[in-house]
Amino acid sequence: MGNIAAFFDIDGTILREGLISEMFKKMIRYELIDNSKWYRDVEPAFRQWNKRLGDYDLYLQKMVDIYTETVKLTNPYHIQHIAKKVIEQKGERVYTYSRDRIKWHKDQGHTVIAISGSPIELVSEMSALYGMDDYRGTVYEIGADGAYSGSILPMWDSKSKHKAVLEMTEKHSLNLAACYAYGDTAGDFSMLKLVGNPYAVNPTRELITQILADEKLRREISVIVERKDVTYQLNVDCLELI
Repeated sequence: MGNIAAFFDIDGTILREGLISEMFKKMIRYELIDNSKWYRDVEPAFRQWNKRLGDYDLYLQKMVDIYTETVKLTNPYHIQHIAKKVIEQKGERVYTYSRDRIKWHKDQGHTVIAISGSPIELVSEMSALYGMDDYRGTVYEIGADGAYSGSILPMWDSKSKHKAVLEMTEKHSLNLAACYAYGDTAGDFSMLKLVGNPYAVNPTRELITQILADEKLRREISVIVERKDVTYQLNVDCLELI
């Protein structure tokens, strides 16, 4: 029959804010990233996204590019230390719905797994905070000399998450038809399609568009939106993008 697991994306699904953006800000505070790079390269993209005029993925990519460049010059110990501080200070800023679902799955004896595009150092700390059983995140590889090599194994795209879910399925002897997945962006699409109980939590327009175009997922998925202190479950067949 196989075991049951719940796969959770983190940024925007569990946490109300992105881990990489919090990591980026703290690296500026620790003077690992020059503040001018924020104002020159990232802040304009953030401003456009914050006004709902720009693309979040562009804002994210600009941070990732600078983060990748910075870690090559940074001792892994410092990155791990900063990641720990980020989760200590921001790790409880979560959606009530997602926090309650993690607890429910643990109470049912399900395996709880984080699959996130954030750096693995952050995902590891977040997983520990919520008592998760396993995790996957973006790996910034460390070379034989103990320093970051500049090579990346991403986990923010749909293809990578698809592969990660299949690896976890084999590792934990899972029955995917009985498993759950929670995500909010197009990067989670393949993860949601693989399980029998998919949940789109505060989904982006792009993810909703993909759901509406996929007959099987449209039939199976639950769409959850949490705003302020109210959680809504939406009827997919009644959704209309405007």
